[in-house]
Amino acid sequence: MEDTRDAVFEENRPLLFSIAYRMLGTVADAEDVVQDTYVRWRSDSRDDVKSPKHYLISATTRQAINHLNSARVQREEYVGPWLPEPMLTATTTDPVELSESLMIAFLVLLESLSPTERAVFLLSEVFDYRPGEVAEIVGKSEANCRQILHRAREAVNQRRRRYEVSVDAVQPVLETFGRAVEQGDLGALLSTLDANAVAYTDSGGKVRAAINPVRGADRVARFIAGIAAKGGAGVTYEFTEINRQPGMLAFRDRELFSTVTFDIADRRIHAIYITSNPDKLQTVREEQQP
Repeated sequence: MEDTRDAVFEENRPLLFSIAYRMLGTVADAEDVVQDTYVRWRSDSRDDVKSPKHYLISATTRQAINHLNSARVQREEYVGPWLPEPMLTATTTDPVELSESLMIAFLVLLESLSPTERAVFLLSEVFDYRPGEVAEIVGKSEANCRQILHRAREAVNQRRRRYEVSVDAVQPVLETFGRAVEQGDLGALLSTLDANAVAYTDSGGKVRAAINPVRGADRVARFIAGIAAKGGAGVTYEFTEINRQPGMLAFRDRELFSTVTFDIADRRIHAIYITSNPDKLQTVREEQQP
């Protein structure tokens, strides 16, 4: 019986992590929630669970909602912009085909929703659950869930924008950006940026960084050039895929110190997300180990 329960859980683990990560935005918290779900699954003595998958999704979602509610004060007191923890996705297998739902811009957008709105929106729009199923999972009436979904859709669609992720479209922009950074070429750097470009730096107050978003192409270009100049000769860069979008790893003496993710549309960089909080780089560091 225990072996069967473990097998059922392991079969659903990728899906549970996908839900938890999109809800919480951090790998460690998502893994903790999934582990708590496993403990509950193993300790539940009921034999009348009609759908183990539904049980596991419900437990994971409700724990994620509770976690977000308890973490709200921490998010409000966070030093500087809060960004989701980056994930290397070039070789990651995710059970959800909709790559947009992993993008940093999309996850940041979800931060504007309440925990319950976030759960209802994700379950409905990303994981394609029917209204009745969503209602059971979050413990609300179906009518209430429809209202919640309507509000969440409106909030997301008002700020939503589609960004380019195809290699052919973004590669020339990234190559120009990379050369400009290495050569300190401010003009070339400006040529890659949209006029209203924004740069966000998540350091959690643990390393020196901009406390507020840097806005406007000229300011962003000078900000990036300044970071590159301070890095010195020991800094190297490696382009990769982060959260299903163009990204870059920054190393100092072969030690990862930042990840950079780009929102690119119409061959211009519209947003740059720099994560330098060491706590949020642990997973990427581990994946970089030989």
